[in-house]
Amino acid sequence: MAGRHFSAAAKSQRSPFLLFGLSLIFLSLIFYIFRSSSSPSFSPTLHATTFPAAPNPNVDYSFVSSLEKFLINHKSKFSSRSPDDSVRGDVDERDVKRLDDLISEEEEKRLYGGESSFCTPIRVYVYDMPSKFTYDLLWLFHDTYKVTSNLTSNGSPVHRLIEQHSIDYWLWADLIAPESERLLKNVVRVHKQEEADLFYIPFFTTISFFLLEKQQCKALYREALKWVTDQPAWNRSEGRDHILPVHHPWSFKSVRKFLKKAIWLLPDMDSTGNWYKPGQVYLEKDLILPYVPNVRLCDSRCLSVSKRTTLLFFRGRLKRNAGGKIRAKLVAELNGANDVIIEEGTTGEGGKNAAQIGMRKSIFCLNPAGDTPSSARLFDAIVSGCIPVIVSDELELPFEGILDYSKIAVFVSSSDAMQPGWLLSYLRNVSPSQIRQKQINLAKYSRHFLYSHPAQPLGPEDLVWRMMAGKLVNIKLHSRRSHRVVKESRSICSCECRRRNSTSPVPFS
Repeated sequence: MAGRHFSAAAKSQRSPFLLFGLSLIFLSLIFYIFRSSSSPSFSPTLHATTFPAAPNPNVDYSFVSSLEKFLINHKSKFSSRSPDDSVRGDVDERDVKRLDDLISEEEEKRLYGGESSFCTPIRVYVYDMPSKFTYDLLWLFHDTYKVTSNLTSNGSPVHRLIEQHSIDYWLWADLIAPESERLLKNVVRVHKQEEADLFYIPFFTTISFFLLEKQQCKALYREALKWVTDQPAWNRSEGRDHILPVHHPWSFKSVRKFLKKAIWLLPDMDSTGNWYKPGQVYLEKDLILPYVPNVRLCDSRCLSVSKRTTLLFFRGRLKRNAGGKIRAKLVAELNGANDVIIEEGTTGEGGKNAAQIGMRKSIFCLNPAGDTPSSARLFDAIVSGCIPVIVSDELELPFEGILDYSKIAVFVSSSDAMQPGWLLSYLRNVSPSQIRQKQINLAKYSRHFLYSHPAQPLGPEDLVWRMMAGKLVNIKLHSRRSHRVVKESRSICSCECRRRNSTSPVPFS
């Protein structure tokens, strides 16, 4: 008993000292947290768990590298193709009616067979087009990208532009890969047209535009157009359930008015009329996809060592046409300011590396409109951990039905940005805690903009099909409605009707 009393007394004497020590530790921790959150430093600390992991070595994020492997392997892996329903001869109304009946039967099975169309993967039929529209064009790029220094009329390297707009390759490569190698579960390739929700047209419109002679390109465009519009599935829906990748605004331009009811995969929706005519593109029908970034991902190691000492960075062409004229005005306003770097862009690996280094050293990256409302620079900034400052009043963003860009970017109207001193004052007043939160979100969001093979869950290929799922019911509505409504009677409200163009398809010569 005495021993127990002595032990209790000793504990009671030590407890005030223990409490005092714990209190000091707690107060020190509070002081450290407060000091960190109120620090004016340009490089707020990010916790390691917020960083994107280093790229998986078994996943290819490089277009050139992935294409090399794809072309080498495609003969051995894909030569034993499943039976394909693509039509290669003349088509008449009986073929269209036969397909329509088969599709109706298949949809009835799904509806009454206990299979909810809202829970199943999207079924995509990939046309087996002649190789001159697919593999031959990929080989053309492969055989020329190392030796050519071709530039466009505005000085952009041709092959680099093709890489930026290579969304057609990434989507196709995933869709036609053996199912055992695919990771995406919300889309599946089918080999019977009657089983399909959507039809994918694998024509490389950007490669053909930039690497073929002008007349040769136009002839190929006309051939592709005829091939597609000869398909019974196209005639059944007038193309409403067909996906057409036209990610560069110049690609397929000479004939795409005849395919305007298809779902176009676009970089943006320019309203100047320079690229798309009224009624050709709109959000209810089409889908905005991100450019392929030019720079490498700033992963966990990169972000942990990055010292962001520059407030605002821009590197690119300082003079642009159309909506991009604001660039020159912004340059005049920002040049010479403290903590701001504005540089004229240069071509080649040197220019690419300079842009990457500059973005990784900066807190904010300026993203003004170019010749079109969008540019690849936005996605370069995101994967570099640099907060985009978007000065482009008419910009449409990829996957905005899924992603909230206000969490990773700063949006500034052109009129505000042009007021003397306004932009820099605004950026300097963004608090360190706000900067830190946007950087954390950038690290989290970067995966949504990295095309890869195999395509990764929550990567851009995955988000394409998530967005398509939201369009599917409306696509079926307009397809079925077109079968029963007399065209001249369509005076009632519909998105499609309001955007109808008076241009009628003309027969091929």
